[in-house]
Amino acid sequence: MMDNAKFWDKIAPKYAKDAIADMPAYEYTLERTISYLKADDRVLEMGCGTGSTALLLAPHVREIVGTDISPEMINIARGKASDGGTTNAEFRVANAKDSANLQDSFDVVLGHNLFHLVDRAEDIFADVYRMLPVGGYFISKTPCLADPAFGFKRHAIRAILPLMKWIGKAPAVRFLTHADLESALKFAGFTIVEAGNFPAISRYIVAKRV
Repeated sequence: MMDNAKFWDKIAPKYAKDAIADMPAYEYTLERTISYLKADDRVLEMGCGTGSTALLLAPHVREIVGTDISPEMINIARGKASDGGTTNAEFRVANAKDSANLQDSFDVVLGHNLFHLVDRAEDIFADVYRMLPVGGYFISKTPCLADPAFGFKRHAIRAILPLMKWIGKAPAVRFLTHADLESALKFAGFTIVEAGNFPAISRYIVAKRV
């Protein structure tokens, strides 16, 4: 077995080259996210990976900070920003818990394909709530591998993942449902503004501190 940071470091080069599995779903949720952003916003993206989404969002905001547990992912993100001449995107190595406790001021916090990979996501939601100003948005997209909407595949994945993790072919994963996520966000104090499945496995949620 290997820890999550080492796992993501190992696959970072391949991850950076892989095509997005469901481009229409990605483009739709990207468009929806942009609709909540303002030109003067300062944005945090936790679990930014190689920075692809952060760099697409950068032209729509004042500044975006991307964090990830993997130093190799962050190195690739910094290279993309430099190559593309993006000057309002910063990338830092940090896990989700530390990211949600940054002393910086942010108007919007994002977390895509992250919260099924961390322990105690509920605590992170509470930290993000405290981080945001009134009216701030928390936008997330999370694979919900335990949700009935995912169908029979959820049983097969639950059966094979422990072995995949043991041999270093998969990270540690939590099996969540749509209801798990939405209940945790509401418990943290958020009001859910928008939610949907894009694609079916992933729950896209826009939550607001009111």
